Formats: sequence, structure tokens, C-alpha cells
Amino acid sequence: MSKSAFHNKKILVTGHTGFKGAWLSLWLEMLGARLAGLALDPRTEKDVFVLSGIGQRMQDHRGDIRDLDAVLQIFEAEQPEIVFHLAAQPLVLDGYQDPAGTFATNTQGTAHILEAIRQTPSVQAAVMVTTDKCYENKEWVYGYRETDPMGGRDPYSASKGAAELVIASYRRSFFSKENSPAIASARAGNVIGGGDWSDYRLVPDIIRAVENGETLEIRSPKAVRPWQHVLEPLGGYLLLAEKLLESRQQFAEGWNFGPLPQGVYAVGKIADAFFEYFRQRSENSEGVTRSHPLTITGWRDVSDPNQPHEAGLLMLDISKAIQLLGWKPVLDFNETVHFTADWYARYAREDVHTLCQEQIKTYQELWKSRNEN
Repeated sequence: MSKSAFHNKKILVTGHTGFKGAWLSLWLEMLGARLAGLALDPRTEKDVFVLSGIGQRMQDHRGDIRDLDAVLQIFEAEQPEIVFHLAAQPLVLDGYQDPAGTFATNTQGTAHILEAIRQTPSVQAAVMVTTDKCYENKEWVYGYRETDPMGGRDPYSASKGAAELVIASYRRSFFSKENSPAIASARAGNVIGGGDWSDYRLVPDIIRAVENGETLEIRSPKAVRPWQHVLEPLGGYLLLAEKLLESRQQFAEGWNFGPLPQGVYAVGKIADAFFEYFRQRSENSEGVTRSHPLTITGWRDVSDPNQPHEAGLLMLDISKAIQLLGWKPVLDFNETVHFTADWYARYAREDVHTLCQEQIKTYQELWKSRNEN
């Protein structure tokens, strides 16, 4: 990802108050972009968006992407050159609790962003972020390719599959000419990293258990997921946006960003790795917070055959991004765990903006060294 590609560019990030959106905004700030964001309020006062103060370094618009008029007004005011669309209802279980709201946000909301792009001549490129769960999941043992059918059994997954169809429809109907805005979609796996406090997510649940000295309850410890640090797909989104600016329609299609096959692990193994990291810190008297020492109690299986359905096996084929974009994952399993756990071990006693910048810089250095070799 080239700094010159984004320096002084006007960039709008939807969902900038969320976990991935905040990290992307922090990275774009370091690349010299002129930033604006459109999102709902952050969920907690401990979110990376709040603790990093990134909202004070950009045009921070609060609004709902389900409101087309509000979206159009912000696009009109900001006149972005590049759009990263990350605003979403991001949780499978919340999709079961509010299916209509999930479809309204993830599917209709995506259509609203595309419509705003259509009506805003300044936009040159957009990366529309969906999820690996947009595919019709057959629970098979090989990764899904970008040409595999969209689908989704649960409302969240189906809403993202439907969003991909909306993106493809707008691309073919309105953005197919060479001088049109270049619209690509990006599908990433299970993303972890510092500053995520969402409910029903493994790493935030692990950190809460560690900080509170509680035993973690895991619903599906044998479920296999394509785990990756948040900076991995974000690096892919940035590289994709750069390619869209350079070549426009050549890269205007769907792209998978996930780990290599050796980065696919069961939920229980991830939990074990995090608890071992904090156990070692506790033995060295290095707590997660200053308020109390760590109490590492581990996890227990609370699987329920009657719980809402979640995929048991899900992997992505990333060969297209490797071969055509020149993107590939940088961090191995242990580094992914360390990057994430280290953030949570330090956030309470350090400046979070500086901590995030440090991790981004380290990642960029690893990216450069490992892609040159």
C-alpha cells in the first residue's frame, strides 16, 4: 500500500466508529488522507474509536445508512474521491434477534451507499466490505472462491450475500464504463485485534473473562474459522483501492482476504492461545490493567444443540488476491495472537492512538520485508 496513493485524498469511511472502521481510519490518517466518516455512535467507551481519539482527527458524521437522504447529504457535503463502506450490523446472533433490521442495514444500507456514489461525481473508487459468510456455505473442506454462489442460511449471512448481489447489480448497471467509479467488494474472514468489545465475539469475551477473573463460556469450540488480525484485510482493502485508482474497471469485482490454510483454527485453539499468553504475563506480574492481577481460569464448553445455527466450517480461497493483487497475509498464527493480546495488555496504561500507530508501523515493516523476500 503506497502512501502517495492516499495522501491528501478525500476519503469517506462508513462505519468509522466500529472496530474495523476505526483501525482503517487510523491507518489512512497515517497515510495522509483527508478523512470523513459516517456511522452510528460507538458501542462502548472502550472501543478503539473512542480510546484512540481518531474521531477528533476527521470529519465525524453520525448518521444511519438506512436513511438515504442523510447519506446523500453527507456525500454532497464531503465530495469524497474514495469510499470504504464498512458500516453494517456485524453479528450473526444479532441477526437472529433483529432480522428485519439486519437486512435493512446490510442490504438496503449498501444500496444507499451505492446510490450516493452514483449521484456524487467526485467518487473515483469504492471498496464495499461484506464478509466471508456471504457465500452459500456447504461446510466443505476447501476454501470458497469469488465465483462461488452467494447465499447464507442465517439472516446476517443472507443479508451480506444479498448485499453482494446489490453491489454487482449497481456495478453492471451504472459503473461499467471505463470512466465510471470503480466498485469492488471485499470479503474477509474472522477478524481479531485490539479495541473490539462487541458481544458474541470470541476475543472480546476472552478479554472480559481475563479482566474479571471469570471462566469463559464457548458455544462452539470445535467450529473452524479463518482467523486473521484486523490489519491483514485492511491492508488488502487499501491495496485494492490503490489498484482501482490506477486501473479502474480491471479490478472492479469481488475479492477474498483471509489467512493461508495454516491460519484456519478451531475456536477452542484460539482461546487456549490467548489464555496461555495472559497466563505467562500473569506469572511475570504484567497485568492487563493496573487495578488487579490476572486470574486465568480458562474456558468451558457450553454447546447447546438448540442454539441458533452458526457455520461449523468456513474457509476462503485467497489465491486470486495473491496472484492478481500481489496481496498475501503477513502474520502467522502466533503473531496474530500476540498482536491482539499485546494491545489488550497495554491499552489501559498507554496512549491508545500511539499504541495503534505503533502496531500499524510494525505491520507495515513486516509487510515490506516479507513481500520483498
